[in-house]
Amino acid sequence: MKKRVLFVCLGNICRSPAAEGVFLHLLEQSQAGERFVVDSAGTGGWHVGKAADARMRAAASRRGIHLASKARQLELADLNRFDHILTMDASNLSQVQALAQEAGGSSVARIEPLLSYRSRFDLSEVPDPYYGGDEGFEHVLDLLEDACSGLLQALDD
Repeated sequence: MKKRVLFVCLGNICRSPAAEGVFLHLLEQSQAGERFVVDSAGTGGWHVGKAADARMRAAASRRGIHLASKARQLELADLNRFDHILTMDASNLSQVQALAQEAGGSSVARIEPLLSYRSRFDLSEVPDPYYGGDEGFEHVLDLLEDACSGLLQALDD
């Protein structure tokens, strides 16, 4: 049975599509892609249907990571469609947990911060690089590569 993983941020154009791309890249490198279903979503719907931010796509591309997904908003059904929902910050975590409570606690998904899987950085949230410079996108990718590696290792155990 495939493990189903969903990455969630605010608008689904920077952090969560990058996490999706990083995780897919790691799966490809480890030849484990067939064992997973991977997606991303935003708690807000402002960017639905749009590609990831061009700056994030460029930063990811420099690392050999392709970001192909289109933005979508988190849905109630996602709580049962995915086994693991990984959030980028405390606000995203709170919003996903509130949605799970709205569903009456029937969610099958394990909801947790993505950075709980990090090993090299002493941060608990992935900062939103949207209003900053290029270095913010690079830093986010560093964090995501670290945390996604830990996540993959944990899910493979």
